[in-house]
Amino acid sequence: MARFRSFAEFYPFYLGEHRHRVCRQLHFAGSCIVLLLLLTALLTRDAWWLLLVPLVGYGFAWVGHFVFEKNRPATFQHPWYSLLGDWRMFADVLRGKVRL
Repeated sequence: MARFRSFAEFYPFYLGEHRHRVCRQLHFAGSCIVLLLLLTALLTRDAWWLLLVPLVGYGFAWVGHFVFEKNRPATFQHPWYSLLGDWRMFADVLRGKVRL
């Protein structure tokens, strides 16, 4: 298992685990839906929507990894850096630094 001393050291590895375009697209779609679920929970004041957040967030990402990338998600060995990486990649897509 690779050890990373910082998120800055981890992020290039994370991007390397997301080379397949469809995997990145599934990550992005899952993150968008997670944001919508969070907004729905907030606006409806119904916390039950939050139960769907991990299902959608991980579900979309894991399909991308197992079906398209043919690798294991980084979250299994680096859960916190992986979560940060997902949102950093999401922001990088919005900024045009990562292509979908």
